Amino acid sequence: MIANYHTHSYHCRHAGGKPEEYVLTAIKNGLSELGFSDHVPCPFSNGHTSGFRMYVNETETYVNEILELREKYEDKIKIYVGYEAEYYPKEFEGMLGNIRKYPLDFIICGQHFLRNEYDGPYSGAPDNSPEKLAEYVDQVSEAMSTGVFTYVCHPDLINFTGEESVYRKEIVRLCEASVRYGVPLEYNCLGLEGHRHYPRDLFWKIVAESGADTVIGSDAHVPDRVAHPEVTALAEDKMRRFGLVPLQRVSFKDPN
Repeated sequence: MIANYHTHSYHCRHAGGKPEEYVLTAIKNGLSELGFSDHVPCPFSNGHTSGFRMYVNETETYVNEILELREKYEDKIKIYVGYEAEYYPKEFEGMLGNIRKYPLDFIICGQHFLRNEYDGPYSGAPDNSPEKLAEYVDQVSEAMSTGVFTYVCHPDLINFTGEESVYRKEIVRLCEASVRYGVPLEYNCLGLEGHRHYPRDLFWKIVAESGADTVIGSDAHVPDRVAHPEVTALAEDKMRRFGLVPLQRVSFKDPN
């Protein structure tokens, strides 16, 4: 692993450590590129406040801190300003309008809730509803179609517990969108190490059959998990078993 674009910090209110601690770990573990992707601030039109993302008024502070680190460590590692963001149709333009006020390199899509968060269910809750699964695939596919998202992180977050044939049909659709729009899918190290319901083997078998591009993401919420050698090696081995070769670097979609 030479690049990681899925990195959190204390700014997102549920991770620990300052950005500089993540940078130092990335350098120690041999990365040549590090992208910060804290959970995007969103000025919800109805006043809703998330409990797992930075506040809107912290946006400039977040960006400035990363830019300072970019300059400080420019001879050792490339550092990028990014966000992990959901695609919420009613809130999308407002969210983009806020973060586009400041320097911005990339956005990755992590669809934690359906619809607009305040009016939709959590994507990762166990559910056997084909309708919820289809809605998730529709929304992530629409996100990819915007041309804003560089890749989809933990795309198998959707926790479908119903018939395998239904799951396969819908994930094939998601992979087709990934190929159509040129948006890679992330194999998530946090889920792997934490024995979560993702990464899901069936999902990645379908990805391998589809020819979609893939990438490994640390999803680091504490500094020592950035490109952790043992976890990264395990992820690479898992992907190898599916016949997948993850991208070492990604080409950013222009989010501006």
